[in-house]
Amino acid sequence: MAAALDPSGSGVPNHRRRRLDVRVVPHRRRSPLRLRDWRLRVKLGAVLVIPSVAFLVLATVQTGTLLGQANVLGEFAQEVAIGRQITALVHELQQERDRTAGELAGAGASADGRGDPARIQGALKATYDAADQATTRLQEAAAPLADVDASWRVSYARVMDALRQLPDVRSAVPAGVLNVNTVLGTYNRAIEALLTLLAEPSPGDDEQDLTDRVLRYVQMARVKEIGSQIRGTLYSAARAGQYGLDDSVELTDLRAQQLTALGDFRVAATTPQIQLYQQAAADPGFKTAIELEEDTIAVGANGAQVLAPDTWWQVSQQRQELLRQVEAAVLGDAVRVAEDRSSDQLRRTLLVAGGVLAVLLVGLATSVIIGRSLNRSLRMLRGQALQVAQIDLPEALERLRTVESGVPHIEVPPAIVRSMDEIGEVAEAFVAVHRSAVTVAVEQAVMRRNVNAMFVNLARRSQLLVERQLELLDELEREEGDPDQLDNLFKLDHLAARMRRNDDSLLVLAGTESTRRWNRPVPLSAVMLAAVAEVEQYQRVRHESADQLYLVGHAVADLVHLLAELLENAATFSPPDTVVRISGRAEAPGAALIEIVDEGLGMSPTAVDEANALLAVPPAADVAASERMGLFVVSHLAARQHVKIRLRAMDHGVTASVLLPPALLAAPPSQAELEQAPNRRVLAGLPTNAGPPTNRARNGNGTGPAAQPPVADELPVAGRQPGLGASRRPVRSVPTRAEDVLTPAAGGSAENSTWWSRQGRAGGQPAGRATPAAAPSPAEPVTRVTVAVNANGLPVRVPMAQLPSANEPTPQVVRVQRHEPDPDAVGGMLSKFYGGVRRAEAEETTEITMAPAGAGKEEEQQ
Repeated sequence: MAAALDPSGSGVPNHRRRRLDVRVVPHRRRSPLRLRDWRLRVKLGAVLVIPSVAFLVLATVQTGTLLGQANVLGEFAQEVAIGRQITALVHELQQERDRTAGELAGAGASADGRGDPARIQGALKATYDAADQATTRLQEAAAPLADVDASWRVSYARVMDALRQLPDVRSAVPAGVLNVNTVLGTYNRAIEALLTLLAEPSPGDDEQDLTDRVLRYVQMARVKEIGSQIRGTLYSAARAGQYGLDDSVELTDLRAQQLTALGDFRVAATTPQIQLYQQAAADPGFKTAIELEEDTIAVGANGAQVLAPDTWWQVSQQRQELLRQVEAAVLGDAVRVAEDRSSDQLRRTLLVAGGVLAVLLVGLATSVIIGRSLNRSLRMLRGQALQVAQIDLPEALERLRTVESGVPHIEVPPAIVRSMDEIGEVAEAFVAVHRSAVTVAVEQAVMRRNVNAMFVNLARRSQLLVERQLELLDELEREEGDPDQLDNLFKLDHLAARMRRNDDSLLVLAGTESTRRWNRPVPLSAVMLAAVAEVEQYQRVRHESADQLYLVGHAVADLVHLLAELLENAATFSPPDTVVRISGRAEAPGAALIEIVDEGLGMSPTAVDEANALLAVPPAADVAASERMGLFVVSHLAARQHVKIRLRAMDHGVTASVLLPPALLAAPPSQAELEQAPNRRVLAGLPTNAGPPTNRARNGNGTGPAAQPPVADELPVAGRQPGLGASRRPVRSVPTRAEDVLTPAAGGSAENSTWWSRQGRAGGQPAGRATPAAAPSPAEPVTRVTVAVNANGLPVRVPMAQLPSANEPTPQVVRVQRHEPDPDAVGGMLSKFYGGVRRAEAEETTEITMAPAGAGKEEEQQ
């Protein structure tokens, strides 16, 4: 939609001065605790984040479980893999133990019972070195397993404690300070600790297959250990040359344990592993060792001959090597399966984690894309809605309200959301609503223009009729001699003037300015007096002006109308026996303040606030405007002239303050302007015919002094008829029309101001009026009569008497030097006169005129 331009004509679009208010409902506070108050971004974020977080938590738990299993399997694989170093160390310690047992037995059988220490040390040196190397390899392999499960680390610590005792045992063997059982017991504890550490790996309850594989190589190691113990016992007996007392029992027990361990291995082992053992058992050396072992055990230690030490060591060593190969094969199979299972678990964990991450990223990306699309569409729709609601539509309505000629074309922009989803449909529907609103506004603007035109037409017609009625009343007033009839004519004259003010109010309703104009400054006192003249109960109004202030001519008509409406309100809604006071004074800086004070029933605070709000912001013309015509007209007139009006409730009555801005004030006219002005009294602040008829009465030609009426104590108030003098001539203390105060001389030429005259509307001088003298010859100056006298000798107004006629040359106006009576003296005489009239009326009737019914209620409405 095209941007509306500034009505001032600056060409600046109004929306540049407007700020978009993102708060669609500014009077409501958004609470972060209410879900319905959340912004759409937050709601979309919640819809996106909450499921994503839940999915991420579940995926993290699942991934953590898989990762934990992968860690367990990884540690299991490491613990199983270190079994190679453990079995190698066990094999070397078995060699060292068995050779040490044989050397100790041989030393005991020597002549001195101790043997040669150097020879023993040399025989065992190779086994010591091999065992130390195996121990070093085990420590190196176990270093990365410092963070594995506590059970394995405890078993490993026991192994290290047992191995740290071997150096002491080795040093004591050549010296013969330790017996055989102590030495062999130390080796047995170290080997048992190593076999316990070998059986420590556990993959968990869910991996039974891996547990069986651990059991297999552990059982094979047990079989090999029992065979080593049998070998050591038989080798020590061979080196000693005899069997000991307990050797038969020990060998029988070891043989039984070997057969049991071998049976357990066959049960747990796989078929290939059993076949592998059978292949080793089929070896000739393995068979020979078995045969020698069985023969010796079967005969018994007491009846059998000892074996040859070297032969038995070679045969048994060959069997131990074969068992070592089977043990390594079974262990190697377990290590391979454990590593494969750990790798598979780790791969599966990584795949699951990668899949979870990929799904999460895809979900997030999809949600973000869709959410941004929705949010963008809704944000665009919201922006267009706010733009239309706060800028475009108000500016369009403002343009249509302020249009003066022709209804402008209002372009409705298309929807900026072009999607075909529900948001796009809402956008199209909103554009349709916008278009309908603009269409209705245009139709209302057209209808309002038509109604305004009707108002203007009716007001103009009514004004024409009122002007004609006033012409007729003037004619009747000039010719009427009956005081009673003349009083009625004065009342009709005043009612007609009020009807003209109603016509002016209709013009305000229609938004049209009044045709009454002044081109020269007018005194504030004259404007106030003219406003008083427009009020029905003008007798009750007291006016005063403390400062000699002048108003610009173009605002005089509106200010007279404004003050007249306020005075009418003040007089209507106050008791008839009270007065209404209007005063004006200068107000810093450079402004003027007019106050209207009544002594009525007053207004409630709520009514005062409503009225002040109405006066501050002029409402549109509607039915309520016709019901409260006064305040509506005052509000629009004040806005037109930038006048500030405020009502203030008092204990008794209401005070209306009218603040005139400096722009409405004019500089006082100079003395030269006063001398040149056709009516110096108006420019000087004194109305030409503001006084009562007795104040304007002259001799036959209007030049004599006025008759002095009796002096009364006070001025009349509403509800009491003004008194009649000796001739019962009605007295008007205030003129009934504003033109009686603001004569055309106050505003310039007749071409520019014709509202006060019937000549411009009726086409000529009204009939029955006192007319100027016949036009003289060009050589003679024209003397114009400015004051006429009727048949009864009373002065009457001669409108347009001071203006030249269209068919005569510029006349020379002869101004009659008149005696100006003292205003205070005249006022005192009138007060005394009306006091006597009221006393006379009080003697004739006791009727008391009350205020109009419902005045207090209407005051609350106003």
